[in-house]
Amino acid sequence: MRITRQADYAVRAMAYMAGLPLGDRVSTAALSEAERIPRPFLTKVISRLAAAGLVITSRGMGGGVSLARPSEEITLRNVIEAVDGPILLSNCLLRAGTCQHEDYCAAHDVWSGIQTRFVADLEAVTMADLAQRRKEKKAQAQAQAQVG
Repeated sequence: MRITRQADYAVRAMAYMAGLPLGDRVSTAALSEAERIPRPFLTKVISRLAAAGLVITSRGMGGGVSLARPSEEITLRNVIEAVDGPILLSNCLLRAGTCQHEDYCAAHDVWSGIQTRFVADLEAVTMADLAQRRKEKKAQAQAQAQVG
């Protein structure tokens, strides 16, 4: 499984917004610059995040994008699935009965277990967690820059 570039951009954008006070907006230009996300990609990602109800967008003077709900309520899984669709390790896990080999396939239960654990790990990480990690990493980088 590979996280797509769009999912990576979405996670970075959401982590950035999660570091802002709830309700504060950021312009897409500022977000693009801060996270080094190309604007055309960011526009597409923001559109998908808005369609999933994770962000609110507003146009015009003072417009921008903000989280639609507290960062503690938005998981990594929510963000990835908003841009990439359902997390699916194998097509045979789409829904019960989809795979004609399910009854005797030695790998089916293995894939199912791996997917269950992977999804649980993604559910366990919130945007608040990532915002905190972002803040800590930024502080470490600044401290190292002052020393070196």
